[in-house]
Amino acid sequence: MKRITFTLLALLAVSGARAHGHSGPIDDSMPDAQKIRFCERVRDHALQTFYNRERGQPMKLFDEDGSDGARITNHIIKRIYEEPQISSPKKAETFGRATCNEMMGSSAASE
Repeated sequence: MKRITFTLLALLAVSGARAHGHSGPIDDSMPDAQKIRFCERVRDHALQTFYNRERGQPMKLFDEDGSDGARITNHIIKRIYEEPQISSPKKAETFGRATCNEMMGSSAASE
């Protein structure tokens, strides 16, 4: 009986930890799958940009080649450096994800 109780508690703990703060698997047949993955990467860039700004490092922009990726990412980087209201890693992630979703026109959020 103790073994079953322990197993159930362990399963609950693992499932709770796995569901916290991570997006689930994205089905490739979903129309917005590439947009969601791209915005997840942009969110990571936004977080790194926040840390770079806090360390006093210069702004690192991508070479713009006419693609949406570089344009959107550079827009987010510039705004993080300009906006003192983005004052925490969570705010930087949220700003990056929301701005990317808005600029890409995707209807699904990544988390």
